Amino acid sequence: MNSYHILVAEDDKEILDGISIYLKNQGYTVFKASNGMEGLDIIRKEEIHLAIVDIMMPKMDGLTMTMKLRENYEFPVIMLTAKSEEIDKITGLNIGADDYVTKPFAPMELLARVNSQLRRYFKYKNMSEKKEENVYVVGGLELNENTVQVLVDGNPVKLTPLEFKILALLMKHPGQVFSADEIYERVWNEQPVGTDTIMVHIPLLYCFPVYAGRKS
Repeated sequence: MNSYHILVAEDDKEILDGISIYLKNQGYTVFKASNGMEGLDIIRKEEIHLAIVDIMMPKMDGLTMTMKLRENYEFPVIMLTAKSEEIDKITGLNIGADDYVTKPFAPMELLARVNSQLRRYFKYKNMSEKKEENVYVVGGLELNENTVQVLVDGNPVKLTPLEFKILALLMKHPGQVFSADEIYERVWNEQPVGTDTIMVHIPLLYCFPVYAGRKS
């Protein structure tokens, strides 16, 4: 069962109930609102992980609702639009919506977009939290500066202190190319007098994908 809470704001009761049924069948907890004001009230009271918001609603439309919730919340927003609302799609994305689905839509398409947005959101959130804790993740490689530990696919590997420092440098700058002299300066904190010392510590690091950024 999913533990995610999804808000559906839609004034058409048939569409609202239909979406809710499909989401509940996937294990999601669903909160329903018939307009933007009700939607914002639910967001203030409940923990919401994703919102599906119709553009055309009474009392408060979906664009206004999205703009207001973006003042305090970062969870994904998927907008429901009619084919004639092209300009509203653009406006919605500009004010903070993450995706949109055009009516009429296939339920499986909406579910796929919901699943995709939740995966992206929580992957980004987890990576951000780990980075704040001095934990760096690149693919299956994880380096923790607090515990001085390196994991490959969840398994700990042993590195010398200098190998750890070199790997930390590369993981903090994924995709960036470093010359041997640059690595020496950053790790040893002095002007390079030769790169032979670096080469002694390099072989083990070749097994890590992040090391593709080195140049000799």
